[in-house]
Amino acid sequence: MKHFFVLLVALSVLYGVHAQSVKQLSLEDFVVKYTFQQETVSGIRSMNDGLHFTTLKDNKQIVKYSYKTGDQVAVILDLATIAECPINTIENYTFSNDERRILLQTNKKRIYRHSYTAEFYIWDIQTRSISALSDKGPQQVPVFSPDGERVAFVRDNNLFIKTIKFGTEFQITTDGKKNEIINGIPDWVQEEEFGYARAFEWSPDSKMIAFLKFNESDVPFFTMPVFKGLAPERNEGKLYTSYDSLKYPKAGENNAIVTVHVYDVKVKSIIRVKTGDDPNVYFPRIQWNNSGSDLAIIKLNRRQNELELLYANPFSGDTRSMMREKNNRYIDELFHKQFAFLPDNQHFVVVSERDGWSHLYLYQNSGFLVRQLTTGNFDVTDFYGYDPVKQLFYYQAARKSPLQREVYALSFDGKKETLLSSQQGTNKAIFSNGFQYYLNYFSSAKTPLQVSVCDAKGKELRVIEDNAALRKKMEGYQLPSFEFFTVKNSDGIELNGYMIKPSYFDAGKKYPVIMTQYAGPNSQEVTDSWQFDWHNYLAERGFIVACVDPRGTAARGEEFRKCSYMQLGKLESNDLIDAARYMASLPYADSKNIGIWGWSYGGFMTALCMEKGGELFKAGVAVAPVTNWRFYDTVYTERYMRVPAENSEGYDANSPISNPGGIKGNLLLVHGTADENVHTQNTYEFSEALVQAGVQFDMQIYTNRNHSIYGGNTRMHLYTRIARFFEENLK
Repeated sequence: MKHFFVLLVALSVLYGVHAQSVKQLSLEDFVVKYTFQQETVSGIRSMNDGLHFTTLKDNKQIVKYSYKTGDQVAVILDLATIAECPINTIENYTFSNDERRILLQTNKKRIYRHSYTAEFYIWDIQTRSISALSDKGPQQVPVFSPDGERVAFVRDNNLFIKTIKFGTEFQITTDGKKNEIINGIPDWVQEEEFGYARAFEWSPDSKMIAFLKFNESDVPFFTMPVFKGLAPERNEGKLYTSYDSLKYPKAGENNAIVTVHVYDVKVKSIIRVKTGDDPNVYFPRIQWNNSGSDLAIIKLNRRQNELELLYANPFSGDTRSMMREKNNRYIDELFHKQFAFLPDNQHFVVVSERDGWSHLYLYQNSGFLVRQLTTGNFDVTDFYGYDPVKQLFYYQAARKSPLQREVYALSFDGKKETLLSSQQGTNKAIFSNGFQYYLNYFSSAKTPLQVSVCDAKGKELRVIEDNAALRKKMEGYQLPSFEFFTVKNSDGIELNGYMIKPSYFDAGKKYPVIMTQYAGPNSQEVTDSWQFDWHNYLAERGFIVACVDPRGTAARGEEFRKCSYMQLGKLESNDLIDAARYMASLPYADSKNIGIWGWSYGGFMTALCMEKGGELFKAGVAVAPVTNWRFYDTVYTERYMRVPAENSEGYDANSPISNPGGIKGNLLLVHGTADENVHTQNTYEFSEALVQAGVQFDMQIYTNRNHSIYGGNTRMHLYTRIARFFEENLK
């Protein structure tokens, strides 16, 4: 599960202007008009020389700029100059390795969180010609071969290769079939929980393709009703309800059986890689080493507490084990997401928590540990790569504070470390090829996003986006105030939080409180970053809005984030209840009018807190909540809870369904009927438990809406409903 409530923009504190001379915040500003949306710099592609980068301009042009000067150097592609151009807009683009060709994407149609189909076109820079990747239907995840002569892609669960020179298309696999066999892309659960949409990799010499095959024949279906609806209209549900079915493995049920294969482009043969006899495993990452002599396979057991790095011979399919990683609870996703071979083809880097914090470790390719690169009581949160010329590792960490992020450079021997980011807040880097420059994306609680070009030593060369227009715009509005605070839970552990107060706040008066939270494992809501979202509208409506990150959340070491293992919800809800009691104790808070709300995991927390907190919470809104982890998927749920047969008490003791009678306040349940992630089953089963317990509640169902609950007027309706619910029940 991922945190679905995406903050629309970011936080406020900038300007205090008299209410009579300024505009008032409206809900439409945040949900419809996006009045306060930040500008950013996106679509960045570093050129091979490391001195230039490209961006996508107005979805019509690909423009080349100098890192050093910021000057526009060239327009590499302009759709307006192409005679009889078959596309009107460019949604995304990818260069071939030799930068001779560009793969252009248009007409994207979403499937799940990361996956989509689209139409792709190849632009040849030298010949100034454009051609469709395929005329046989939309494609998925196309990738140039390293030599730029071919493109591999997926269509209808099968792998294909397009040879550009001859314009020919060859089908690699033929057994792909909906709800049975998937080649080259993951099934729903592994896409959702391991965060990837492409499951194949070209070898460095362009002679082979390694890919995963998912056999989901024995995975149970989950079926959702389809109604006629509006925006868009589904005619198949016009008179009699139809159904969408999805292969969805719930906790303890059958997963897809995944196998690793290698296709030889010249011979046109496929071999299966020998990865062992246990079908209950995951392969969250496959990657060729830099020479192409071996295919590296990360193999994870179903409990996700034992990981093995295998090297496969791509000709024979034989494998050998190079290293193992074990954890008493589970292995964090950073290990396989940040795994990287170094350019010298002699080393690789992993992120491990073996000393209680997330740190970088350097290995020889043979699997021998060279050294722990980073040390200390802080978490490394991202690895940017290694510069073989300067012999420096680049990474992001939460060293100064769990609320902040910095960018660092570290020498190969680990003896010299340099802080590159100078501003305190949240810093994120995107480096150029060759690590000569990087773009630094910075924001803080007081500063909207600033994008700067910096040299490799961290010197800021210039700011290319400072959101000056947003700052100016906000001068014309009456804005709430924002502050960080800490609160100790009943176990004496200090928790981080923030508070938004109305612009007209008077410490001599009392205000109702709305607590917002997500609280899922390794998530983080309280950060020193710019977050100006709809909670500011709620504050201006007369509420104090508070957010606290409980135990189980990110950037505070392994023990803090993994203490919820086998008991999801227990400690998090205890902490949020303690936080609510703290808010109730404040002289300017109305202790009799405290509410709580959240989405997805946050909806789960809302229901559980209201049950355990009783009369402390007068109102709560649970959007798309999980109400028993038995209803959620294998990968996410079992990572934190194991299978139900091993942890029945953990599943049921902290399920909102188990103790609905504890709810004393007013509850609003919200769900979309087409939620393929957290199924509406969760809300329906919980509502039945509430009925049988004699608990009155409100429910809002959104027809044909998925986990994000959007489309047409849906979002405006949803946030209006939530705002009115709190206004009616907390004042």
